[in-house]
Amino acid sequence: MARIFITGSTDGLGLMAAQILSGQGHTVALHARNDARARDAQAALPDNAGVAVGDLSSITQTREIAGQVNDIGPFDAVIHNAGVGYYGRSRVETDDGLSDVFAVNVLAPYLLTALITPPERLVYLSSGMHHSGDTELRDAQWTRRPWQGAQAYSESKFYVTTLAFAVARRWPTALSNAVDPGWVPTKMGGNSATDDLQLAPVTQAWLAAGDDAEALVTGRYFHHQQSRRAHPATQSPQVQDRLLKYCADLTKVELPTAVSAD
Repeated sequence: MARIFITGSTDGLGLMAAQILSGQGHTVALHARNDARARDAQAALPDNAGVAVGDLSSITQTREIAGQVNDIGPFDAVIHNAGVGYYGRSRVETDDGLSDVFAVNVLAPYLLTALITPPERLVYLSSGMHHSGDTELRDAQWTRRPWQGAQAYSESKFYVTTLAFAVARRWPTALSNAVDPGWVPTKMGGNSATDDLQLAPVTQAWLAAGDDAEALVTGRYFHHQQSRRAHPATQSPQVQDRLLKYCADLTKVELPTAVSAD
């Protein structure tokens, strides 16, 4: 059985994936934004390995989360599930001067990947909207452009998909994949969403702990356990390295170039 850490797992798809994995006999550690949410997580999944607490919009707190995870771990898999949506939102600036959509959806997964003891498998939550993302990292914090929530979200999902593939390239001994869970009626997806909520957490749980050949791959983009075509630029080493440098400059933490097999 595997040990798995899931960000943003107090409710929604993160909690649903945790419940699937726990039901299969795996050991799951959770993440909550604050102490109140941590209590919710404990109540929803009492049989957990621990709850890391911290706000992923903060670079300082994300570093602290990584330390907590390493204290609870090590882990066989990490699911980077936490995310910020865009419905009805204006630009929100974090204490670090960043767009919170970028900070939570992109920078936090980058920093956690760089600081958590490398697992054998990494899963990053993407979206079909990543196909509309900007490949050039132009004004990634939306300080010069008029705010467009849907585009900011699309760009963040383009970047996190690029991150997943960059990790797959740099860490060939690990399995790193991106997942589009579909447009489902979660708190983020909204009530108008049309995809199947019950199917939405299945693929990330499968990639984190599945032992069939289709799950033991890397550098892929999945929807409902089927490999799909990602935006071609996400596979570009130049685009990947540009994103990694940008995130390293913001956090002062570089992604290790490689991890060795045990």
